Amino acid sequence: MDYEINGKVAIVTGGASGIGAAICDVLSSQGVRVAVVDMNGAGAEAKAEEIRACGGIAVAHPVDVTDEASVKQMFSAVAEEWGTVDILVNNAGFTRDMRITKMGVADWDSVVDVILKGAFLCTREAMPFFSRQSWGRVINISSRAHLGNPGQANYSAAKAGIIGFTRAMALECGRHQVTVNAVAPGIINTAAVLSLPHYSKIQEAAEKNTPLGRIGKPEDVAHAVAFLSSELAGYITGDVLHVTGGRY
Repeated sequence: MDYEINGKVAIVTGGASGIGAAICDVLSSQGVRVAVVDMNGAGAEAKAEEIRACGGIAVAHPVDVTDEASVKQMFSAVAEEWGTVDILVNNAGFTRDMRITKMGVADWDSVVDVILKGAFLCTREAMPFFSRQSWGRVINISSRAHLGNPGQANYSAAKAGIIGFTRAMALECGRHQVTVNAVAPGIINTAAVLSLPHYSKIQEAAEKNTPLGRIGKPEDVAHAVAFLSSELAGYITGDVLHVTGGRY
């Protein structure tokens, strides 16, 4: 399917692996120039090299999205390389699961900062590009966990916060012809999920409780992101697209 985004420039945070890597692959397959941004610099470079080997255009940037100077430097480097930024995918995030009585301040701060502060810093840097060209797309990766999961107070709060951030930015940025949307995946078969010691129980529960009867694939999320990045979604903003196989 042609999403009509050939030649656009995208920054994908957390792009070295999992859902982020799949987003980079799908956007690249549509002719998008992709900046693979990740704290894992070697992983980001490996993904960028993989994209280039397949004929795509990609660069890697090792970035801590919670560090203001690092984010500013990355946006400047992308603009110097390709002239502008058109699409921002705020995907960086991770889990640090435990019950609230065992959760330390660092466990809370690290998860919330990467997800929420990272989205704030990157979106703030992207907006001058978008407003100048009267076109831009921000896609924030939330999660079905925004509805609340036991043992994930930090992650659920951050992912719920991403939805509030998305709706506030949609109202604020619409006058610049910038759309801001969120994608909320359910359980997705990433390498991190597959490596969990209780994966078989996760798979069994997903097949039982998900109307479509399976765990999602990273590509399921990536194509939702590509759609929201496209001209086809030009009148959709402030919305949340759940990619959960129907499980709420």
